[in-house]
Amino acid sequence: MNLFRTRNDRLVQLLGLLAVGIVLAGVYMAFLYAPTDRVQGHAQRIFYVHVPMAWLSYLSFFVIFVGSIGYVWKRDMRWDRLARASAEMGFVFTSLMLITGSLWGRPIWGTWWTWDARLTTSLILWFIYLGYFMLRAYAGDRERAARYCAILGIIGAIDIPIIHQSVKWWRTLHPEPVVVNTSGPNLPDSMLFTLLVTFIGFTLLYAYLMIQKWHIEVARDALVERELTALIDATQPHVPQATGRRIVAGGAED
Repeated sequence: MNLFRTRNDRLVQLLGLLAVGIVLAGVYMAFLYAPTDRVQGHAQRIFYVHVPMAWLSYLSFFVIFVGSIGYVWKRDMRWDRLARASAEMGFVFTSLMLITGSLWGRPIWGTWWTWDARLTTSLILWFIYLGYFMLRAYAGDRERAARYCAILGIIGAIDIPIIHQSVKWWRTLHPEPVVVNTSGPNLPDSMLFTLLVTFIGFTLLYAYLMIQKWHIEVARDALVERELTALIDATQPHVPQATGRRIVAGGAED
């Protein structure tokens, strides 16, 4: 068992090193390999980080959606643990998506923020993540929090296709997809390859962080169970053990 765990730990460490290496290679390519955009200039290079952040915000909530359905169906805390782990990752990546989008929009649109359909629906996703954590904190006992968060995880997933289709359903400043569309990628090969590298690197980084967060949640659940058991034991009345002797009039008898 220890050998198996050691081998798994090494594989996870290799995954983390591989993810960091590919991300660094992608950042290098974004600045020194990919050509400068003819219209947007150097500001367009944020694209190679912004798009993977958007993808991971979607992926994170999809994992929450799967975990939420699994918990509602099976009432197994392992599904809730999966959703919990992905929620923190999703909140971070959604925040980075909004930040990089604002940094990209400032030189192109002349403003840090506009109530564009794509931006507004993405901000709603950020608030859904925030509401997910608030339910965890204030719902009370663990099973009730898991149940409430599962409901939010299922309903909140509706926002993901709305975000993706917002540029087609409404008039927006945000450009339409240039990679995933019916006519094929609308990018030069060097830009597409750079995006692919950062896309793979950040996805592997998400997988590595998810594994680490899963182990943290396992340890946290074990600690909660131990504290609950200790609390129950402390509240139960103490029953003295038999000593093998009984008291009789005038003294003790074995």
